[in-house]
Amino acid sequence: MKGSHIWVITKKEFRGLYNEKTIILAIFLQLFIAMFSSFLVVGLASMYDPSSLSRSSSVEYAVGYAGVPSSLEGYLDESPDFKVFRMDLSTAVAALEERKLAAVIYMPETPPDAEDAVVVTLYMLQNDLQTAVVGVKLKEGFVKFENDLRDVRGARLSAIPVDLSVPETRGGGEFYEFIFGLLIPLLSFLPAIVAAALAIDLITEEYQFGTLETLMATPVSFAEMIWGKVLACELIVPVQAGAWLLLMMANGVRVQNFLPIVLHVSVLSFILILLAALTALFYRERTEAQFIFSTALVIVMLVILAIPGNPLNVLTRLAVGTAGPDHWIVLGLVGIGAFCLALATQAVAGWVGKRTLNSS
Repeated sequence: MKGSHIWVITKKEFRGLYNEKTIILAIFLQLFIAMFSSFLVVGLASMYDPSSLSRSSSVEYAVGYAGVPSSLEGYLDESPDFKVFRMDLSTAVAALEERKLAAVIYMPETPPDAEDAVVVTLYMLQNDLQTAVVGVKLKEGFVKFENDLRDVRGARLSAIPVDLSVPETRGGGEFYEFIFGLLIPLLSFLPAIVAAALAIDLITEEYQFGTLETLMATPVSFAEMIWGKVLACELIVPVQAGAWLLLMMANGVRVQNFLPIVLHVSVLSFILILLAALTALFYRERTEAQFIFSTALVIVMLVILAIPGNPLNVLTRLAVGTAGPDHWIVLGLVGIGAFCLALATQAVAGWVGKRTLNSS
């Protein structure tokens, strides 16, 4: 097997990448996400944690208040987030349905020192992003009102409550978790998935377009052709992952251990590309090979994510800067797996090449 022959195939595949519109679109999508990650993170984080958006919102929301006066009304009046309107309950609910109000609060006539519970009714719109934000902002006023009721009814307690001292947390934690716990591992691993899909396309198209016989007529062997395609896919990964991380850093995200992350992603992608190549050699049809590989990848990923110290977890710890020397052990184990797969790919490619020559 000659390296010059492999490099010829690699350069040929690089020139043909411009025709792979799906792959190019996926690459540009990753770069777009990286370039505008600061804006996307705010929107995506608010989907699973609306309180993160509420802390960034400076809108004054109209709230209708019906029922008897209470300290809750005063707390909402004092808040810069709300403008409170006193009105009848029916009028307030009608205004809420017309979206003139963000919420309606009804306070019953139950006195604070009564034996019965004070049941406050909150009316809000369903399935609305504004509702999530307003609900989080209203929580502070409701908590203060609840504390007032506790003070009034505290004499009824037969036991003294234990005071808990909970340290205050700094804001921005949800963005930190989203970026380093999800966004960086996911999009660092995405180039490997794209490269594996590309490997299947490059190999199966030789069978589908009938160009395999032409390649076999050249001095390039079948195994050299496969390794040239694998190398072309592998070289894309560190470029993509590196560009993605650099753009994240340009957006103000402090990513640690840049080179080790790229190295881990490159070795892991090599395994996926080899698995994709073996799948393509076995099925030889693009749609079938892509479906089998994608399905198997999802199952394998679920199993790997259940293992402590998995490669994606290592990527997170590397990006944060908390990974110890043990990440080299993980890299070594992944490297051994890649070496074993490389031997298997070489054997299968040689076997398939001999069968192809004999059949032609």
